[in-house]
Amino acid sequence: MVSLVVVAVFLLCGTLFQPPQVAAFKPLFQDDSITHREITQMAILRKTAEVCRDIATAQGRDFTLPINNKLTPSAVHKACSSSSSLSTLGLISAITETYLSNAAVDQVFALSEAHHIDNEAFSEGRDLITRGVAAVKASVQQESYISARIALGALCHTLQDFYSHSNWVELGSTAPFSTLIKPDLPLNNIAGPSTPTCKSCTGKNCSDNILPEILLHKKLTSGYFSITSSKKPAGKCSHGGFFDRTSSREPTGGINKDDISSDHGFRHFRAAEMAINATMEVLQDIRLATGDQAFLRLMGLSQTSVLAFVIDTTGSMFDDIEEAKRVSFSIIDSRRGTSEEPSEYILVPFNDPDFGPLTRTEDADIFKERINSLLASGGGDLPEMCLSGLLLALAAAPQSSDIFVFTDAAAKDSALKSTVRAMIERTKTTVTFMLTNPFSFRRRRDISQSQGFTSRSIPLSDIQLYRDLAHVSGGQTIEVTKATLSQATAVITDASTSALVTLFQVVRNPAIAENFTFVLDPSLSNVTVYVTGDSPIFTIYSPTGVSQSGSVADGPLGSILTVGNLKRVKLNSDNQTGEWKISIDSTSFYSLKVTGQSSVNFLFNFVERLEGGDFTPKANRPFTGRNTTLFVSVTGGDSFTVTDVLLVEASGSDVVSGTIKALGATDFLVNIDRIPEWAFVVQLKGLLNDSTRSLPSRFQRQSPTQQQGSRVTITAQPNSTIEPGIPFFLNFTLVTNATGGNYTIRARADRSFNLSFPSSLDAGTEGSAQGTVTLTAPSDTESGTDVTLTIEAEDSESGDSNYMALRFTVMTKVTDFSSPVCQVVSIKADCPVECSRASWELSTNLTDGNGTGITGVSLSRGNGSLSLSNVMSADGTNVTVAFYNASCCSQEVELVAVDRVGNVGTCFTSIKSPSTTVSPNGSYSVSFSMCVALVGLLVSFLYG
Repeated sequence: MVSLVVVAVFLLCGTLFQPPQVAAFKPLFQDDSITHREITQMAILRKTAEVCRDIATAQGRDFTLPINNKLTPSAVHKACSSSSSLSTLGLISAITETYLSNAAVDQVFALSEAHHIDNEAFSEGRDLITRGVAAVKASVQQESYISARIALGALCHTLQDFYSHSNWVELGSTAPFSTLIKPDLPLNNIAGPSTPTCKSCTGKNCSDNILPEILLHKKLTSGYFSITSSKKPAGKCSHGGFFDRTSSREPTGGINKDDISSDHGFRHFRAAEMAINATMEVLQDIRLATGDQAFLRLMGLSQTSVLAFVIDTTGSMFDDIEEAKRVSFSIIDSRRGTSEEPSEYILVPFNDPDFGPLTRTEDADIFKERINSLLASGGGDLPEMCLSGLLLALAAAPQSSDIFVFTDAAAKDSALKSTVRAMIERTKTTVTFMLTNPFSFRRRRDISQSQGFTSRSIPLSDIQLYRDLAHVSGGQTIEVTKATLSQATAVITDASTSALVTLFQVVRNPAIAENFTFVLDPSLSNVTVYVTGDSPIFTIYSPTGVSQSGSVADGPLGSILTVGNLKRVKLNSDNQTGEWKISIDSTSFYSLKVTGQSSVNFLFNFVERLEGGDFTPKANRPFTGRNTTLFVSVTGGDSFTVTDVLLVEASGSDVVSGTIKALGATDFLVNIDRIPEWAFVVQLKGLLNDSTRSLPSRFQRQSPTQQQGSRVTITAQPNSTIEPGIPFFLNFTLVTNATGGNYTIRARADRSFNLSFPSSLDAGTEGSAQGTVTLTAPSDTESGTDVTLTIEAEDSESGDSNYMALRFTVMTKVTDFSSPVCQVVSIKADCPVECSRASWELSTNLTDGNGTGITGVSLSRGNGSLSLSNVMSADGTNVTVAFYNASCCSQEVELVAVDRVGNVGTCFTSIKSPSTTVSPNGSYSVSFSMCVALVGLLVSFLYG
């Protein structure tokens, strides 16, 4: 399901002390100026809209959305999607993941000249950009879209800062500096190390502090920056600003355009527009390398629901596996080609001692094949590697997925509980456990008797582990017999739908008699109430006072399915709007959950304030007892008012209210005075405007996944990529606001990479300690493979803990930066005025020289037919021969060739005038001699 998303920025986390906000476009929020967040969002929306427009044009459909900087996610989603029922949350989540990764560079790499292209570090900055682009392309090829967004955000920060920190805008440039994303081109006309570039500002007026000879000769420079020293090369420009000590030294002042109050703030908006165009340029390069559909997946546009199963494959699980096949096949077959079709499929088998392999695919038929190949065999001892398999799925699934675990045994690897919990928090994934025969303590034969396997049972203490994890994630623990499992899997069908939202959820243990209320609004459909527990007795009351007991299968309010410990109430579709009540009484543990489908949802992320007033993402648990800030985005248009953002106790009734500051129609900053001691969920309330009603309707949404504070935190400064076969050393810092103490350290990776780390750290009297994790990917690891590393620190006495979840992309060092080359062999065109009566042909040879080799050729323009063949030239070069045939009405074509590392070459050809002649009979033709001229005039090879 696509539900509440708390964006996980695996790459990024804080440093020991907050650095000042320096040396960049402001990361997230700045009144009257344009930030990295806005630059990134504008570029993504514009490029995504362009891709959708090109697809619509190729399919003969209208696309009327104007493409400009006023685009909104809802407008782009509506224009790009075939169904208006889908939620915009996937697109907004992808954009948010990207710009939070971008913004966090200011925290993690605050003083890196390369990351901000300060100190004339053009070569170093370009290396970061081009390595990042290669990582994005490799990750997309592996369908690792989260890793791709993290790398994309980070590289875009450096790319965008170039236009604020250099004099590119002051040189009168009208287009982006494309050399930054093309490492095969030379960095020309850079001011030499001893070349003066600036003069002192006149007081606070820095409008003409760049030397005239620098502007005249178009010499490229960027400002020098330091918060610790005023030293800089003689005559060089400074970055400028309060924190830059070099700007107080001759020549004084600076040239940055980070906001309108900067030394060159009068050029801020021009620099921001150039940064938007440059970001669009790199997005276009990624689009051409990966293809339109993969690009739209990267942007989260085609993400609907995810079907994810973790399945025990020991002998007694025969019936469970068959039921998993049945329900998954039913979902796939009934939704194929519709807006409800899952966009991704995940499968992880486990037993003892094995777990995996992971299957992650967008192809339903591949998923069918893999799940159909599962066999129930082996086993005998009860514990299995359940949590290891679940960790694989958690690391692979998109944010806010639903994962279903099938087992009839306890977890042998229960020591992974804290790691699983950390990954659930970080990914905001909902986990539901389908437990069969959980209370059958005697060994008895099941339906698999002919195979010689015995039914197993799970002791109550082990069931509690599954309940705890389900509780944290917002999922359920459904306990049934094998014979009734087929009824309980209705919850899988419910969850595997798009635009699913959580309205309300509570867990009570120990149980007490209690009344709960929840609000249904007009945007909701398919509202379902789930009650799980051993013996809950409940009654539901509608806003009009109509009631229905939980013991009535079909009543005035809905139909109730009872199976095992689950009661599923499917509310009738009429007269739902208003405040509902449910009264529950139970003698033991129970949970209550209310879901529905709606375009109105929200996502949030914890952010930390920097010196200077802006914010940066916080990647793990906030400090208990301290204030914090939430960045909240609401989806579903702008016809709503947010009235309350609350932290609600997960297992109680305490509430902490936040102070809301609107940042526009859909974004909000929420200040929380104090993070509570208890675990909590985030609840949002407001008013929803509806044209069919005279008054606004109340609405509420709730995060399914729990959050909690901690008195310890872990920070690091990681790279986003690691090389196969080369040990990667990650230094991390543990900081506590308690009085020292000894902390147990655990580090785990979701792949079988070599890993070493300290078993404990002593925070000492200063409350901090440093450690190092060493991670080594096997030398044969494929480029684009992602690995998630989780580091945990737990107070040995109190049990208080925190974690850091980092995602890396394994990348073989790229040495091929040359794009494929296009050579036109022939153009044959004999086109009459009535163009539909004839066709024209193009033949080209495409080569990659000494590069890694061409892996694909496609059309980015033109609607004719393309055929490819491979030949060997006389000098031993591999040649891809492309033959194109099109109607004379389709007079332009652009071929795109991509090599193995994602370098892109394009070849454009047109048969439009003036390279035509009109014959006496009213037709026009292209002769061999004119073909040569046509090639020279109209065929251009553009380096990717």
